Amino acid sequence: MEEYDIIIVGGGPAGLTAAIYAGRQGEKALILEMMTGAGSGYMVPAMENYPGFVKTSGKDLLEIMKKQAEEYVPIKNMEEVKKIVPLDDKKMEVTTSKGQYITRSVIISTGSRHRRLKVPGEIEFIGRGVCYCAICDGPLYIGKRVLMIGGGNAAVQEALFLESMGVKVTLVHRRDELRAEKYLQDQLKERNIPIIWDSVVEEIKGDTMVNKAILYNRKEDKRIEVDTDGVFVAIGVEPLNEAAIGAGVNVDKNGFIIVDKLMRTNIPRIYAAGDITGGINQWVVACAEGGIAALSAHVDIMDLDLKKT
Repeated sequence: MEEYDIIIVGGGPAGLTAAIYAGRQGEKALILEMMTGAGSGYMVPAMENYPGFVKTSGKDLLEIMKKQAEEYVPIKNMEEVKKIVPLDDKKMEVTTSKGQYITRSVIISTGSRHRRLKVPGEIEFIGRGVCYCAICDGPLYIGKRVLMIGGGNAAVQEALFLESMGVKVTLVHRRDELRAEKYLQDQLKERNIPIIWDSVVEEIKGDTMVNKAILYNRKEDKRIEVDTDGVFVAIGVEPLNEAAIGAGVNVDKNGFIIVDKLMRTNIPRIYAAGDITGGINQWVVACAEGGIAALSAHVDIMDLDLKKT
């Protein structure tokens, strides 16, 4: 059974940064990633607030980070972590979909997944008009009408991206004002992207593909049927916390891992970084937390070694 100093669960911005820091500190580390890429990071169409890049995409930035991380740490894709079990005060066992590993510490950076609408028709039409990724599915809707559901940065960014491709997009938001940054809201106005306010999706309809959505206006207490070729959903995220909870790691009421300022959890030598910790879901924050977690793990491993002597 292979043994490591640090196993990093998740290969997104936080996990890749943790790997770079761990490798440079001389730790034997490994990234275990449940997919072929780094999940939701690939779905960010454009970023203009990441230091060092005037404008870049999530996919491009992740590829650069991945190449840098692989200089120090191997990455095993398509290997989902199922269980983390502390064996004693020095080691823990990590069980994946493909085997077991022994490690002295674990950094959990599993991130989050898109929250669903949970309305009739949503599940039935996934891949047939219901989408969660503008980059992935946007090209299929050029020249077509779509609804973008949400009012935060992600929804507005994806609406702008779709419009730039030639998709006829309308934003649908449940409130009468957006949560997105002012800069993004100004972009919406400049491009004349329409917004349906105070409304939620009640049902998604179609034959073989989506062709209608039923919207309920909460302020006016009325329903309307909107013709559409697609429904893109960007209403927030929920944490991928199953392995963490199984290990006894404390989470808050929303399921996000509770950490201190050094990214330590309540379990010795289990750390968390990135979107899985909740708070401000920004790329630069995830990277910072990944670096802090790796440095904390390094210090704690050194302290453990000192106790042996």
